[in-house]
Amino acid sequence: MQNELKSGLVVREMSGFFWVEAEDGNIYRCKLRGRLLEEAQVSDVAAIGDRVQFVLIENDQTGDGIIESVKERRGVFARGARTEGARGSGEAVREHVMIANPDAAFIVSAVAQPAPDWAVIDRLLVIADQANIDEVTLVVNKIDVTGLAEAQSIFGHYAQMGYHVAYVSAKDDFGIEELRERMTDRTSVFAGASGVGKSSLLNVIQPGLGRSTKEVSNWNDEGMHTTRDSILVKLDFGGYLADTPGMRTVQLFDIEPEELDGYFRDISQYVGRCKFNDCTHNAEPGCAVRTAVKSGQINKGRWRSYRAIWDELYAALEVY
Repeated sequence: MQNELKSGLVVREMSGFFWVEAEDGNIYRCKLRGRLLEEAQVSDVAAIGDRVQFVLIENDQTGDGIIESVKERRGVFARGARTEGARGSGEAVREHVMIANPDAAFIVSAVAQPAPDWAVIDRLLVIADQANIDEVTLVVNKIDVTGLAEAQSIFGHYAQMGYHVAYVSAKDDFGIEELRERMTDRTSVFAGASGVGKSSLLNVIQPGLGRSTKEVSNWNDEGMHTTRDSILVKLDFGGYLADTPGMRTVQLFDIEPEELDGYFRDISQYVGRCKFNDCTHNAEPGCAVRTAVKSGQINKGRWRSYRAIWDELYAALEVY
């Protein structure tokens, strides 16, 4: 016997089950209705952060309810999932939604120990802009190692692009209150390369927060994920947080090579000045982007990130 339709927020997912926080505050373990499963071939039809409607099922040994529908999303923070080849080493042919409907994204890097992983940083910023997230913050951790001035000299070009850059130290509790304010009453996602100190940072933001997110992470970046345990943690000061495991590589999804320059804020403003409309900003004559790189108006490392991603996307096109 089915009860009335309920509305709720997906706060956890694991092995095909979804924990939904209903409007009354209770949490129910649910499965997807069969017809929704059929839609999940190229992307996650439901993920943490989704608003869903579900019905409760009495005397069901496999769960409390069934998700009947998923509300249209504002956007998704997602990356390509490798689903073919040995250990999932094939091309990114499926979208892995890390969180649906995020209000804010925090891209975390260390200024040192380890050195910034520009490839991961720039790819995650593309993903955040692709998701149309209003609040995107580049969090520069471990400034106690280098000092604030050196950190600003290394990351200052991101502020010039319009990104908010927060310089913090989990060790010294520096800049933490600003992060809390930017997370309050929002659904946020933390993402970054491995070893940047995200767990320590989260534990300073809210005691036990890093442990809470780490306990439910089950991800193998070396290959295809067979199980995933993702969670939205409710924040004491209001809002929710999704933490993603440290990433060694990031693959983009559903971006064509010719679209890529539009997701690089510093490059996009020069694209219209290039001699050719289809300029790849590599070796074409009259390229305004390369001219801006040579003059220092565009950071050379950013241009290299752009070219590396462009080559990656173009190679994927050749495969298909």
